[in-house]
Order: sequence, then C-alpha cells, then structure tokens
Amino acid sequence: MLNMAEGLDRLGSLATSPIMATLGAAFAQAGFELAIVGGPVRDALLGRPTHDLDLTTNARPDDILRIVKPLATATWDIGRAFGTIGAKMPGPSGTSEQVEITTYRADSYDGLTRKPTVAFGDSLDDDLARRDFTVGAMALRLPVPALVDPTGGVEDLIAGVLHTPGDPDVSFGDDPLRMLRAARFASQLEFDVAPATLEAMERLRATIAIVSPERVQAELVKLLATDDPVRGIRILVETGLMGEILPEVPALRLEVDEHHHHKDVYEHSLTVLRQAIELEHARHPGAAPDTTLRLAALLHDIGKPATRKLEPGGGVSFHHHDVKGARLARKRLQALRFDGDTISAVTQLIEQHLRFFGYAEGAWTDSAVRRYVRDAGDQLERLHILTRADVTTRNAKKATRLRRAYDDIEWRIDELASQEELAAIRPELDGNRIQEILGIPPGREVGEAYRFLLEVRLDEGPIGADAAEQRLRAWWDAR
Repeated sequence: MLNMAEGLDRLGSLATSPIMATLGAAFAQAGFELAIVGGPVRDALLGRPTHDLDLTTNARPDDILRIVKPLATATWDIGRAFGTIGAKMPGPSGTSEQVEITTYRADSYDGLTRKPTVAFGDSLDDDLARRDFTVGAMALRLPVPALVDPTGGVEDLIAGVLHTPGDPDVSFGDDPLRMLRAARFASQLEFDVAPATLEAMERLRATIAIVSPERVQAELVKLLATDDPVRGIRILVETGLMGEILPEVPALRLEVDEHHHHKDVYEHSLTVLRQAIELEHARHPGAAPDTTLRLAALLHDIGKPATRKLEPGGGVSFHHHDVKGARLARKRLQALRFDGDTISAVTQLIEQHLRFFGYAEGAWTDSAVRRYVRDAGDQLERLHILTRADVTTRNAKKATRLRRAYDDIEWRIDELASQEELAAIRPELDGNRIQEILGIPPGREVGEAYRFLLEVRLDEGPIGADAAEQRLRAWWDAR
C-alpha cells in the first residue's frame, strides 16, 4: 500500500542528495530546467530501491555536455542523436553515481516501422505525456523539489493499476513494444493492467511484428527476471501477444478430452517456472536472476502438443517430447536472436529434463551417474533445479519419493566428484599419448581410441594411466 507521506519524504531525500543538488544547481545557473523522471520517481514513491537515475531537461545535448563535464569523472555521448548524455558523478566518501540526462522529446512515428523521427521538445508536460504508463510519467523538478504529475500517475500508483498516459491505441501504435512492457511492469510492480489497456493490447497484438526481434527478446528477458513473471506471462497469453512472439507457450493449453485425463500442461509449466525461481533463490540467495534457467522452465514441455497421443483406456503419452521440445526451442530462440550460449543451454536442459525420472524407479550404477554428470556438463546445477521444479504432483507420497531420490542422486554426484573429479571427466590418456602408444598419425582412429577410453572411464572410474594403456593396446589389437 502506497504511503504518500513516506513517499514524498523519500522524494525529498532523493532531490536533496549531494549529486542531485549539484546537478540541479548547475542547470539552474545555466538557465535550464532539470528533473528526475520516470522509474526513479515511481520507485521512490513506492519505497523500492532506486538505481541509475534518469533525468530530463530542456537543454540540448551540447549544452548538457557543457554543464556536466566539469562536474563528472566521466561522460559519454553514445545517445547524443536521441538527446541523451551519460555521466558518472562523484558523491560523498568516494562514492559515485551514474546518471543519464535526456533532452525533452517530442518524437513522431510513421506507424509502420516504429522508427521515430527524433524531435526535441521544450515542455516537461509534453515529454511526460509521450511516456509508456502514467506511473512512469511523473517527474521531480530540481533543485527545488516539486512533483510533476500531469497524467494521474500518483492515483494509479495508489490503485495499483497501469494506464497509458493517453489513448492506448495511440500509445501502442507509436511503439508496440509498450504492450510487452505492460506485462513486465504488471509482474515487476504486482499491478493490474487497466481493462481498456488490455483490450488495446488484444486489438493491436499483431503490430508487435514491426518491432525488431532483439527488442522483443530484451523485454522478454526483463519479464523473466522479475520475481513473479507468471503474472505477466498470463497477460501476454490472454491478450494473444504471446501467440505472436512465443506461440509455443499458449499452444500448451491443450484441449481437454473427457475420456483422456492428463495434467494441464500450461498450468504445469507455469508452476514449474515458479518453483524453479523459488529453488533458485533458496540455493543461490542474492544471485542475479537466472533467465536461462527460467526460459528452460517455461519451455521445457513445449514438445508435448506435437507428440501427444491418446492411448486406449484413457491414457495420454508424449513420447520424445523432450527431443521435440529442444528442437522447437532452438528454432524459436534463434528467431528471437538469443545468443548461442543461451540457446545451447536452454535446449540442453529441455532435452535432458526427463533423464532423472528413471533414477527414481531404481538405483543407477556409478557409471550411469557419471554419464548423467558428463552429459549435463556446465548445466548440471541448472538441471538439478529444473528437475526438482518439474515435480508438481499433488500426490504427497510421490512428491516425497521423487524429492528423496533427487537428494540421493545429488549426494552420489558429490561423493563421486570428491573421489574422481567428475567435473572434468576425461580418459587418462590424451590424443597425443594415444598416437605415441599406437604409432598412428592424427585422424579418425585417434578419435575412436579416445572415445573407447572415455567409455572405460565412465564405466569404471579412474583406472590409472598404465591400466589405460593396456586396455588401449588390447582394444587396438582386437580391432
């Protein structure tokens, strides 16, 4: 619940901090306006942490640079074409703060490509009116603190609701990415989206196609990085936007056949995502959000719709949905321009997320445990979390049995790791030594010999270089 008195006190403290006081005085002396704008104002009112500060001014980029350069330890003008100058400002006791100062904007859009014609403005109110949502369309004037709220942002903060500053059709028409931001802010702030805004999102969902995949991907990652991305995901699915950017997710809502009962795959996937985040926080408190793990949790069952088979007697099977899902995820993540490392990690986790469930049916040999670790590679910890999160059964006995089984496999991995350096499983003999022993040049046969020794290592654990040489010679002679 927003406490306005406390919020205004926090705004006052923000405005009178040494860095803001210095900047405010410098711009006023030069004859220009300056105000903290957007997220920092909203977060100060809500009692949330404020980080890098955004400021806005009627000064043009050259004037901004001229004013801040003598005050800053560093400046950068990579955003000069859009009116933005960055600066690192020194604070008390050796601290510093990064700020970005942007000239008031009055952009216009062609409605087709989402490429704005950059135009600088002269009015703070006009600049605020072109922002995403009313709760971010507030400013705090400097150096004498004064809250500027021309679109009712404070009222919407109190109500916990997201409105666009003006007509949502116009706002989303200017920049369709704002529709994805509505879902992200709903998750981040735990706010509702106003009905008229939701209706506009549904009407205009197809316009997201004019936004570059890179921008869509960045917004999706920000949503997944929130503490409760499920709230925003539901909004995207219900408005049809998810069908435009990640159609495999709404496809999880399989139609129900009264004669074939199975778990709701969509709801199951959202539960897995929530449980993965809980485990992530529990196992790595204070760590940055693991969006790669969260992507894998959301997408781990996307192969099910394509592999579903209604069995006689009312059963439902999804044979090889792990392999199919990994292929679908790779294709979709490539289309969204995710980097290669993220794509590889997510697809590997999806392909391997079922491996553990055979363990619960019967104890694995040490060889099987080694292979599990070898195949997981540097994704082992994420695989631990995803596999545990994938247990959503309401059967308490089954859930307990699976949890204990995974406790056991993690214990065995730790035990074997302490004995055998599992993290770096490799044969006792490398390629050069294999060539020396067998007297062969580099080529296919060296690779075959290496793979033979690796299988021995996986099956039997460390056997020593001498024994490995004997096994290698016997294998070579028997070929």
